Amino acid sequence: MSARDDVLARVRAALGARAPGPGPAAGRAAASGGTAPAGTVPREYRAHGDVAPGSAEVVEVLVDRLVDYRAHVHHAAGPADVAALVGDLLADATSVVVPAGLDEAWLGGLGDATAVVRDAREDPRTPDELDRTDAVVTAARVAIADTGTIVLDGEPDQGRRAVTLVPDVHVCVVRTDQVVQTVPEAVRLLAAHPERPQTWISGPSATSDIELSRVEGVHGPRTLHVVLVGA
Repeated sequence: MSARDDVLARVRAALGARAPGPGPAAGRAAASGGTAPAGTVPREYRAHGDVAPGSAEVVEVLVDRLVDYRAHVHHAAGPADVAALVGDLLADATSVVVPAGLDEAWLGGLGDATAVVRDAREDPRTPDELDRTDAVVTAARVAIADTGTIVLDGEPDQGRRAVTLVPDVHVCVVRTDQVVQTVPEAVRLLAAHPERPQTWISGPSATSDIELSRVEGVHGPRTLHVVLVGA
């Protein structure tokens, strides 16, 4: 028996005689303490965290994980402080690419020597053009504290996946009210728009494939700056 056959056999054994049904219904039933409708697969994993989304406790966990992944974390008291932080972080950048829907106020601290390159699905920059930019600035959809993960789902303020994978520096602005504790909480938010392309980011791009030596910037940004904005 192949590994694939073994995995599928275990799945069938776990499902038993039940016909597969829509997972979200089962998840909602489990979260509310009820019984999943007939024909659904029970999901008994933890659906919610122990602390509220956006709370100081959940943000503290996220920061701990991000720092452990060697991301750089910065705090902004409010939206007005974001521009100054972005300007300081990208003071040496000669060019920065931004998605079409990014808040223009966040770019107010950039110097005159920094060229702002716009990118949109209707008018995308080529890989070569993106490679010539020093950095990218985006927003985020949700952040997961338990895993130190930031998720982008292609909204206009986050842009195409390419813009966050080619430049060497990524500055990602995350509101504290976007921080949840667990993966299931994030998945439920993302499920509202399953058609959107997602990028899950846990620290800067890195690999330890060769002799367990960590190398950063292999298949994405070498440097990740996370700006946490108080709601």
